[in-house]
Amino acid sequence: RPSFWLGNETLRVPAALFALNRRRLCERLRQNKDVQKNSIVLLQGGEETQRYCTDTGIVFRQESYFHWTFGVTEAGCFGAIDVDTGRSMLFVPQLPESYAVWMGKIHPPEFFKKKYAVDEVHYVTEISSVLALKKPAVLLTLRGVNTDSGNVSKEASFEGISQFNVNNKILHPEIAECRVIKTDMELEVLRYTNKISSEAHKEVMKAVKPGMKEYEMESLFQHYCYTRGGMRHTSYTCICGSGDNSAVLHYGHAGAPNDKTIEDGDLCLFDMGGEYYCYGSDITCTFPANGKFTADQRAIYEAVLKSSRAVMKAVKPGVAWPDMHRLADRVHLEELTRIGILKGNVDDMVKVHLGAIFMPHGLGHLLGIDVHDVGGYPEGVERIDEPGLRSLRTARTLEQGMVLTIEPGIYFIDHLLDQALRDPAQSCFINNDVLRRFRGFGGVRIEDDIAVTATGMELLTCVPRTVEEVEAFMAEGQGSAKSFSCFSSQKQ
Repeated sequence: RPSFWLGNETLRVPAALFALNRRRLCERLRQNKDVQKNSIVLLQGGEETQRYCTDTGIVFRQESYFHWTFGVTEAGCFGAIDVDTGRSMLFVPQLPESYAVWMGKIHPPEFFKKKYAVDEVHYVTEISSVLALKKPAVLLTLRGVNTDSGNVSKEASFEGISQFNVNNKILHPEIAECRVIKTDMELEVLRYTNKISSEAHKEVMKAVKPGMKEYEMESLFQHYCYTRGGMRHTSYTCICGSGDNSAVLHYGHAGAPNDKTIEDGDLCLFDMGGEYYCYGSDITCTFPANGKFTADQRAIYEAVLKSSRAVMKAVKPGVAWPDMHRLADRVHLEELTRIGILKGNVDDMVKVHLGAIFMPHGLGHLLGIDVHDVGGYPEGVERIDEPGLRSLRTARTLEQGMVLTIEPGIYFIDHLLDQALRDPAQSCFINNDVLRRFRGFGGVRIEDDIAVTATGMELLTCVPRTVEEVEAFMAEGQGSAKSFSCFSSQKQ
């Protein structure tokens, strides 16, 4: 059977995964009263790009909706599906003869038909004539706003499209909703991305030493993911924050490119995820650079771990995701009170949104082909305009088949702490004498990927999590015989 495979021990991904995705999409569209008979879905894949005005190419990665539908790795393609019959058509570029000199073998249409298990393959230049023969009532094209980026999806366009009746409103919410619920075959790929990325994080934990650069850890992670997992891409820019950089939520960008020297006593917050065949992962591990937590580091780490496990215990179909964020916030406030950083009644702290000072981001997000996967705010699901909650990338009620991250964190961000201390409604709960001890502490985030099951959740990520596990595993990297084994049960 046709499949994607990179050899060695990498995962075989059957073309049947995408055939099922197409079938699900057609079934959903046929249930939509606004979809006419003889409608055809038309999608345009991604294009090759160059570095600014140069001829240096940027490594291509397929457009996500197109990948979900066809699994095609090549650039410059179009794809179509007859909604009534489910019949699939792929349109590939007709390459010039010079391609054979510079880029490799030129494959005929039949090659792509077998490779991707589609019903028809034509050249891109033939789109207009091929579709005209189908006499579609309407072409359903993709146009919609990504609720994370605010960017608009790429709508298919070709010479001659003006002769067709085009609707660009119907498709986007329907295909996005299909992507929210993962099939069993998609879950297998996400288990694989988590397995490889988890092992890569463990390699980093064993290798890290004070005196090394943050980017060395980024390099080691990427090396493991590619050599052992066939992952040419990461799901996002690696975040390798040590010391006070661990409180910079999106550290690793061009202005702060993982370039600090890791120091003895630093906490390392490493947020990295590998991507295989466009399916991603998103894992954060926080640990001491020298392998031993200080008392303060242990206290904050165990507070975050407690909130993570409280959410995992509560996750199941029918649970509202904002309620999980509120649960994590409450655990953090209770633990920060126990530590002595906060004082007073936790219910009163909740009323003034004190939790958002220490966890300004959302608890987690949908995960799939995009690390911040689509479908977070469909029609009828509104963003909650409150501190912390407004940063949630979804406010949906959980359903079986959803894959999400659970990533609570506690951070000591000077800007937010100073803001809280200036606000009488919040400062009355802060014990500033204790808080001063945590200035420059950085932050702790613990991020796992989970799949919602019929009765609870499946934990996809497998890395050391308790203080004892982390310390024992890091000691193993220095020659200890003690080994780490994952949780005895991955499913709840």
